[in-house]
Amino acid sequence: MFEIVFFGTSASAPSAQRGLSSALVMVNEHRFLIDCGEGTQRQILRSGLGFRRLDKILLTHGHLDHILGLGGLASTLGHWEALEELNIYGGGPAIQRVRGLMDVVFGQGNLPNAGVSLNLLEEGLLFEDRHFTLTAFPVVHRGGGCFGFTFQERTRRPFDNRAAEALGVPQGPSRRELVEGRAITLADGRVIQPEEVLGEEEPGAKLCFVGDVARTGPLHKVVAGADLLVIEATYLDAEADMAKAHGHITAKSAARLAAKSGVKQLILHHLSRRYRTQDVLAEAQSEFPNTIVAHDLDHFRVRKGQPVEKV
Repeated sequence: MFEIVFFGTSASAPSAQRGLSSALVMVNEHRFLIDCGEGTQRQILRSGLGFRRLDKILLTHGHLDHILGLGGLASTLGHWEALEELNIYGGGPAIQRVRGLMDVVFGQGNLPNAGVSLNLLEEGLLFEDRHFTLTAFPVVHRGGGCFGFTFQERTRRPFDNRAAEALGVPQGPSRRELVEGRAITLADGRVIQPEEVLGEEEPGAKLCFVGDVARTGPLHKVVAGADLLVIEATYLDAEADMAKAHGHITAKSAARLAAKSGVKQLILHHLSRRYRTQDVLAEAQSEFPNTIVAHDLDHFRVRKGQPVEKV
């Protein structure tokens, strides 16, 4: 299961209802902050989630509306919070800008001893554990070093309790060994192989997060079959030419991407102040009914085979 909380959903500049781009993806004990627009740390506090375990920050790109909150957040974490390290990942242009921002906050070359680490992001696997993988994929926006992110649960084989009972496999550690793919020996000497009690492999939940993006064509394969696609909707189709000129897409384009890629649920963010939320939603739902427009502090759960749940 993945959880995502939106801290800021406005494009370019904040509005009275929406802050600048930032979202948090939570997977078990791990927390990944995606972008950190101005005011993010206050939104974190408003959400009630706090700063605990907030040690990984992923940047979709280096534009100021996506990174300016890093200065204040890093200062708070460096001076007030018991955080051993803060790992910031971004493309080359983003990391260059963040390094300058950190020089302003802490003084040139004086990153705090807590360990603020600036890491150059590349396409491919970024993080993994026994439950899921996190990969970065390139997107087209204005300038280079722009990325989206896929959170993918590992495939699993469901445990067949009936088969286990028939074979006499006791409850407890023996069943856990089989679930983890290891054979066991029963008290009577019989060896039970995992294949005897495990079903066919089932893919886990898939969450794709895209920030600012100019073209959806390269994304179709990347987001295919996602249980949740989060992507920008900065413009409406009536101003598609303006969207193209500024390196963005429309709500209709985002919805068509979801429809053609077999996405289960679409959530739109990064909305311009020029539009009403209901108009953005209506345009997207005309192409893809399973669309939600995110608001600040919205919290969703993503489970395989179940509708996305608003918490």
